[in-house]
Amino acid sequence: MENLSNKRKIYNSGHLIESGLKENPMELFRDWYMAAEESTLIAEANAMSISTVEDDLIPRTRMVLLKQYTWDGFIFYTNYDSRKGKAIARNPNVCLNFYWDELEKQVIINGKAEKLASNLSDGYFHSRPRGSQLGAIISPQSEIIPDRDFLEHRLKSMEDETKNMEEIPRPENWGGFIIKPYQMEFWQGRPNRLHDRIVYILTDNKDWEIKRLAP
Repeated sequence: MENLSNKRKIYNSGHLIESGLKENPMELFRDWYMAAEESTLIAEANAMSISTVEDDLIPRTRMVLLKQYTWDGFIFYTNYDSRKGKAIARNPNVCLNFYWDELEKQVIINGKAEKLASNLSDGYFHSRPRGSQLGAIISPQSEIIPDRDFLEHRLKSMEDETKNMEEIPRPENWGGFIIKPYQMEFWQGRPNRLHDRIVYILTDNKDWEIKRLAP
């Protein structure tokens, strides 16, 4: 085993000061996301973790890809019958996390998940490469399968079945979620571990209250 207690990094690439804040956290997220997207050091700026709560009250975290963000929230797509899909159906409270190490920035988002309208899920599904569409259909996501060949055989069978179809119908158990935030924390690394932490909290009046947290 390796002892990592002496592993250190000095954070000094930026700051987060109240005078430069936006009234709406989605504006600040947009600015930070665009900086991450433009960085040549970040391969997938839209990679985010999503944490759900299982029936046994134990949280579970996995990585997904953000596909769109709007004034209302953050959109990603998945199999509704997957482990995360079932967890969200039981408890829509989730936590998203973006960590852009090269920029020393992190965004933590607490929000409630809602299914997207069917027409929006249809539109995204049909924009995907045909192979990705077929993969979404044939994979019983999160279920135990015997081996890799099981997937390969199902894919080949589905390719043969749909080869004359111009458009493949979206399966009803696959689609989008939008995470509507009620709290967003922006974290900027700073020297001496005195990091900047600014949190936006949605009030009952639908305004955003801004507070600074100790690092």
